[in-house]
Amino acid sequence: MVTGNSFSTGSTRKRLRRERSICSCKSPRLSHKSSPRSFNFYELDVWTEIAKFLDGKSLVKLALTCRWFHGVIMQDCVWKFACLSHLQVPAPDRTEFKWIQLYASAIDGSHSYAFRDKEKHLDWMRIGAFFLESPSVILSQRLTLPLKIMKRESLQNMLGSAGACLLSGLRTGIWIADLQLVRCPVCELDTCEGTMQALDARHIELFLSEEYQNCSWEYEQIGSHKLKGPAKAASATIMDLKHITDHPTADVFNLKLWAGRQNDFQPKAMITFHAVAISTNLQANQGLLSKFYVMRAGTGGEIVSIRVTQQLL
Repeated sequence: MVTGNSFSTGSTRKRLRRERSICSCKSPRLSHKSSPRSFNFYELDVWTEIAKFLDGKSLVKLALTCRWFHGVIMQDCVWKFACLSHLQVPAPDRTEFKWIQLYASAIDGSHSYAFRDKEKHLDWMRIGAFFLESPSVILSQRLTLPLKIMKRESLQNMLGSAGACLLSGLRTGIWIADLQLVRCPVCELDTCEGTMQALDARHIELFLSEEYQNCSWEYEQIGSHKLKGPAKAASATIMDLKHITDHPTADVFNLKLWAGRQNDFQPKAMITFHAVAISTNLQANQGLLSKFYVMRAGTGGEIVSIRVTQQLL
């Protein structure tokens, strides 16, 4: 019988069915003589899922521990998850490069002026990433949207009169946006204190393209807008036409949410899933000149980069 936590020694106690002593485990997990191929010490699916929660720096460290982990980390799905998680954007339908390349291109600190016109560059700020679901965007140097721009035909006329246009033929997918500060483009004097700001947006694959690296693709100016008289701020925006009525996109026009106060002259930026905008309050001036540029993937190709430059008159 059982009394408390002790067992009685009476004849009614239960016995093991077989008389057997404790034996060592013969599992291949612990057998040094078993072939490495007969049992996998690591579960690939489990570690693949764990890797999806790590950032790029942690992934590289884990990949350096051993060959097995290197094989796990170098799976394209791992870097795809890391890239999308870092940029906070949805996945595109297709990509022409591996995700580890796209991830590195997006976070390695490279920008358009690092490839060209280095001598003009002063400073820059990474705004973030946004997603173009449609090949058409609203491109504007003002943060109010006149509906009449939809009915005009010429890009040059639309930009010249309204400072905004409907731009089509863009490559869909993930875009990276930067705010650039460059030297005065008018003169070559080192003593000139003039500066120009630029909203730079590019498709995530642009810097990996051989044609961009060898300068086969160039920026072309599609229009300009001159604001005569004092300008309060230098602003620019790019918005996916398909999502222009979305609530997050509408926040771009609510300057109280993100633009600087009257005496704050530091550049400000706003980014949503499908739009990006910049705004910089200006000191006393006589006007503002905005120029609009695009880069195409070859003659008649898709637009893979947009640049809006703004300088005081």
